[in-house]
Amino acid sequence: MEHSVKRHVKFKVSEFLFVVLFLLSAVFLSFSSGGFLVNFKQVGFTILSYAQKGIHSVTSSVKDAFTAIGELKNLRKDYEELSEKLKEYEFLQRNNIEIKKENEFLRQQLNFGESLIYKNFAAEIIARDPDNLYSGITINKGSRHGIKKGFPVIAIQNGNVCVVGKIITVGYSSSIIMPLFNSNFNISSRVKNTRDIGLVCGKGDENIPLQMKYVRKQLISSLHVGDIIISSGENDNYPKDIPIGRISKLKELVYDNSLDIEVDPFVDFSKLEIVFVIDQNEQNQPGQVK
Repeated sequence: MEHSVKRHVKFKVSEFLFVVLFLLSAVFLSFSSGGFLVNFKQVGFTILSYAQKGIHSVTSSVKDAFTAIGELKNLRKDYEELSEKLKEYEFLQRNNIEIKKENEFLRQQLNFGESLIYKNFAAEIIARDPDNLYSGITINKGSRHGIKKGFPVIAIQNGNVCVVGKIITVGYSSSIIMPLFNSNFNISSRVKNTRDIGLVCGKGDENIPLQMKYVRKQLISSLHVGDIIISSGENDNYPKDIPIGRISKLKELVYDNSLDIEVDPFVDFSKLEIVFVIDQNEQNQPGQVK
C-alpha cells in the first residue's frame, strides 16, 4: 500500500514537471518564432505603440497650446503696433490737411496784398475786447512798420474783400483798430447798384446790424434787401468800392425824411485773423507787402 502511494505521488510530480516544462517551452517558442498561440512580442509592441501614440498626442497638444499662446501674444503685439502706426498716420494726415489749408490761406492773403493799388501792411490780430462798447482790436504792427493813426483797415475772408475799421491808436510795435461795429465808427458809403449815397454807422455790438443813414425815402422802391453797400471813397477816408455789407432790412420812418436801413457786415470778426492796413498816400510796389 505504501509503495503504491509513493508511485502515485511520483507520477503526479512527473506530470506536473511535464506541464511546467511544456508551458515554458511554449513561452520560449512564442518569443523566438512569434507563431505559437499568443504573439507576446507583438502584443507588447502594440501596447507600447499605443502608449507612445498617446504620449505623443498629449505632448503635441500641450506644445500646440503653448505655440498658440505665443502666436496670440505676437498677434496682439502686432495689432498694438499697427494701431499706433494708424494713429500716427491719421495724425500726420490731419496735420497735412491743416498745413495745406494754412498755406492756401496765407497764399490768398499774400496775393490779395499784392493786388492792392495802395501800399499796405499785413498785420495779425493779437488781442481784442468784444465786451467793451468802444471795443478795440490790437494788431502786431505799429509806427516802426509805418502805421499811422486814421489808416483804414480791410480784410479778405472766403475770397470776399470787406471793411474792418480804422486805426485809432498807434504804438511802436502795435496798434489798435476801431472796428466798424463800434458806435463811434462811421463811413461814407453807397448802394452799389443804384449809387445812392449814405453814411454807415456802428451800434456798439458786432452781433447787431450796422445802420445806414441819410438815404432818402423816395428811393425805397429802387432798394431791396440783399443790395450790397460799398465805401464811397469820399473824403479819402477809405479806398473806393470796398464792400461793407448787405442790406438786411428797409423801413420808412413817418417822422423822418430818411429811410431806416439795416446792414449786415461782410466781415466775420469771430474768424478774423489777418488784416491789411492801407496807406493811401503811396502806391503799392511788387513785393512791398509787409
